[in-house]
Amino acid sequence: MPVGHVLEFAGVTKRFGPVMAVDGLTARVEPGVVTGFLGPNGAGKTTSLRILLGLVGATSGTATIGGKRYRDLDHPLQTVGAALEASSFHPGRTAANHLTVYAQAAGIAPRRVDEVLGLVGLADVAGRKVGGYSLGMRQRLGLAGTLLGDPGVLVLDEPSNGLDPEGIKWIRGFLRELAAQGRTVLVSSHMLAEIQQQADALMIISRGRLVFQGPLYALTEPDEYSTVVDAPDRDALRAALSARGIEFEVLRSGLSVPGSDPADVGATAAAAGIALSTLQRRGPALEEVFLDLVNGTRVHSSAAGMAPVAPAAEVPAPSEVPASAPEPPGTPEDAATLPAANPDDPEVLENAAALEESPDDIPATWDADHTKTDSDVEADEFFSRFDAHAAAEAAADADAGAAASIPEGRATTDEPATDESEDQR
Repeated sequence: MPVGHVLEFAGVTKRFGPVMAVDGLTARVEPGVVTGFLGPNGAGKTTSLRILLGLVGATSGTATIGGKRYRDLDHPLQTVGAALEASSFHPGRTAANHLTVYAQAAGIAPRRVDEVLGLVGLADVAGRKVGGYSLGMRQRLGLAGTLLGDPGVLVLDEPSNGLDPEGIKWIRGFLRELAAQGRTVLVSSHMLAEIQQQADALMIISRGRLVFQGPLYALTEPDEYSTVVDAPDRDALRAALSARGIEFEVLRSGLSVPGSDPADVGATAAAAGIALSTLQRRGPALEEVFLDLVNGTRVHSSAAGMAPVAPAAEVPAPSEVPASAPEPPGTPEDAATLPAANPDDPEVLENAAALEESPDDIPATWDADHTKTDSDVEADEFFSRFDAHAAAEAAADADAGAAASIPEGRATTDEPATDESEDQR
């Protein structure tokens, strides 16, 4: 069973020239819960994640995973799975081939590639080139890449982007199941409504500074909520509340009882024999609280220091983990317990059908509107070297096999061998 690790930012600051991207960020992400990482555009979310993953150096401060910087991890891919972009795939590569390259580089068993593709619902299109994938399918492929090493920590940027409603529902349950296994799950997103359903705890930053950290229920104070109640006989309800000394405000939709619990209001009505037509708790919406926090009109105590997070699942400390032999990479004990993607997912079926109708030879070119970045160029060079190495190995194996099959004493010709490139999966 993978063990989750605490992610800790300690006074992290990052400057890009005169721009302060991250300003003294101090925060802590616990295992066993899904933590949502929120902030407006330009708040410093991506920079913070890149510092955590060792892709950008901090001007000052530290970001650690289980007490270690990313570059000091013994087995990075088996410790942390990260997906910061859904488009960082070579369009001429198949999904299976793309993951195989990373699996070989990390010493992960090849069978793990098929396992993770099945988990994210891409098993039927694993042999198709990524250039023909939809955005939602690329998101699933990115998630498959994070799971290759069966890590205890997952760092995901906008994992629901591009998914249809069925896919969003699936990934919500999938991430919760991963957290329930004791893993650390940090999800960056702009979709407040989805994060509200998906996350147990939040970390919100604005202008590079922490403005909130803690469980969802700690976003607002209890006195910000009220109970809205109504009854066919509203006059009798008003009399019953007044008799108990309960203050209320008359609304068009009923009576608003500030700072009260719905159960107490309901019990008062029941004791007076009043049938209710409405009984609900109302408070500030997440969007309203979020905007107040990032605009500075609302200040939360957790911004000044560390705040308690939502209760985490029991995760054994490293000293409590049994001293049995480690499981070989690519054979997670609990792989079967993860909720696999729905094979009838409309998005998967629709895209698979579209791929079936399209030519198998999708050109290995970038989209016309895609501008190559330095990372794209590096990826092209890396895959070219990988292909050349694989082709050389295949040619060497073929020469060795041919030499072994020639009977002793038989003359050989000096005709040059045909150099065939290795077929893509």
